[in-house]
Amino acid sequence: MTRRPEVLWAMLLLLANAALADVQEFVYHGFKTGGMSLTGAAGIEKNGVLKLTNDTHLAIGHAFHPFPIAFKNSSTGKAYSFSAAFAFAVVPEYPDLGGHGFAFVISPSKELACAFPRQYLGLFCPNNNGNFSNHLLAVEFDTVQNFEFRDINDNHVGIDVNGMISKASAPASYFIEGNLTRQKVNLMDGKTIQAWIDYDSARNKLNVTISPSSTKPSSPILSFPVELSEILEERMFVGFSASTGLLASHHYIRGWSFKINGEAQPLDLSSLPSLPRKKHSRLVLAIGVSFSVFAVIVSAVGMVFYFRIRRVKKTDRVEDWELDIGPHRLSHKELKQVMRGFGDEDLLGFGASGRVYRGTLPNTNTQVAVKRISHDSKEGFHEFASEIATLGRLRHRNLVPLLGWYRCGGELLLVYDYMPNGSLDKYIYNEAKRILRWEERFKIIKGVASGLLYLHEEWEETVIHRDIKAGNVLLDSEFNGRLGDFGLAKLYKHGSDASTTRVVGTLGYLAPELTRTGKPTASSDVFAFGALLLEVVCGRRPIEAKALPEELFLVDWVWEWWREGALLDVVDPRLGGKYNEAEVLVVLKLGLMCSNNVPANRPTMRQMVSYLEGEVELPEMLLPAGRR
Repeated sequence: MTRRPEVLWAMLLLLANAALADVQEFVYHGFKTGGMSLTGAAGIEKNGVLKLTNDTHLAIGHAFHPFPIAFKNSSTGKAYSFSAAFAFAVVPEYPDLGGHGFAFVISPSKELACAFPRQYLGLFCPNNNGNFSNHLLAVEFDTVQNFEFRDINDNHVGIDVNGMISKASAPASYFIEGNLTRQKVNLMDGKTIQAWIDYDSARNKLNVTISPSSTKPSSPILSFPVELSEILEERMFVGFSASTGLLASHHYIRGWSFKINGEAQPLDLSSLPSLPRKKHSRLVLAIGVSFSVFAVIVSAVGMVFYFRIRRVKKTDRVEDWELDIGPHRLSHKELKQVMRGFGDEDLLGFGASGRVYRGTLPNTNTQVAVKRISHDSKEGFHEFASEIATLGRLRHRNLVPLLGWYRCGGELLLVYDYMPNGSLDKYIYNEAKRILRWEERFKIIKGVASGLLYLHEEWEETVIHRDIKAGNVLLDSEFNGRLGDFGLAKLYKHGSDASTTRVVGTLGYLAPELTRTGKPTASSDVFAFGALLLEVVCGRRPIEAKALPEELFLVDWVWEWWREGALLDVVDPRLGGKYNEAEVLVVLKLGLMCSNNVPANRPTMRQMVSYLEGEVELPEMLLPAGRR
């Protein structure tokens, strides 16, 4: 009997599904034969090495085994044991400045559509980071310390469940048999490292082990107790994810084995395809040919050196301090691609130290903001170096991230994430773009407070911003407040005092003690934050030059209304009375507490956050001496 074509196709599909259900083990001794599912920047080298990322900046590369694998018993719902072994290497674009790392991933989908590059490693985005519905397990091999995700250092291994904050992490290292001392492994030295990831379903334990050789150490560097039955779905995809920032790293996988309910087949590094060779200097080869060629080259180098000395102000010299800075230093070619000139149509704003332009990153069409330090700014270079050294190492959701920078002679530029809604001051005064609702204002206030707490107490050093004001609070696409412009920032060891005696900042936000001592403190930052609180609620500048004498200084005006028992009369009338009275009163009273003339009587940022979040009730507030 002749079967109809549709019946034959149905039978083939059933057979294919049955075959897929039986996939419990695979081995790749290189990837030359294909079979991997690749997206984004991922590709296969000619010799079979899997390359997750290329030279493209802000790129994502995904590489998955093409078929889903059964990770759970369909009858009991219990997750199976599994084992994976793979050999990898991370080769940074510049040896002294590395990019981001990569991750081994078990995911419900090969797409990972909502995924960001840089610190998100191509796994998540801000909107889904930490959601239980992700059902995603990853083991990250990270080469950048991100404080927002509580990374322990810039060379670590972490276990991530549904988000980028690792459930367990450890410095990249391994153990030698009989020795309890961790042997450090540098994830970015370009050498091959082998990793083993083993889950024991009976003991509910996930182990991660690494080594620079083919021999698996008996002790893992990470042993994390976890029940994966609720995290993993019945059928999942397994593979790798990597991403780059403005500074790229090449992520290679030389071989990979995987098995359900058993130990993955061992990999012999000597039998795997080799990594691409680094390009050798032609100068070295020429010197090896003959002494005469060497002499010619030396002469040529001497001439080049001579002319470069003459053009020293126009060259991209790298000084010692620049090697300790995390963000990517752009080349002149990259800068030209980002800016395409500095036209007035791309001008976003300007301040005392320079202008800010909108630019676009090549290949990704990602918009950025480029701050161009004025040539006639006396403190230009000092502020420029300070901002790189400070913001370049800070990571917090309420701080504007520094992506890169450029310096050549007198040209000083900083590249930031573009904040599409501009600065807060454009929304709270008479000429506002639109009227911010109270809910939006309160969210911005709490966000900036959280960022300041991080600067004062939660980072490795105390950072005094010294220029907190509405113009330096930027708003992202969702109107989250992000503190920016660290040109005047100072870093101090926790518990130490500032040594500077030069008064800097903006009139109206300066604490009174600064005019006497000139020494910025966390308390002087709190004073400026108090002025910001009052102007956000009142819709007025700290100093209104055109106001009546009794209304000239915002803080004095608010104090007067509080004294009269009519504090709510200072609320911005453009809110139309639509606000939460309890929240408004908390913010106004905090603003007044911060403006106390005695620094010791001002709250700390930790106390401020507790008050704003409603965790602690405000103390009884007294009118301080010297107020009318």
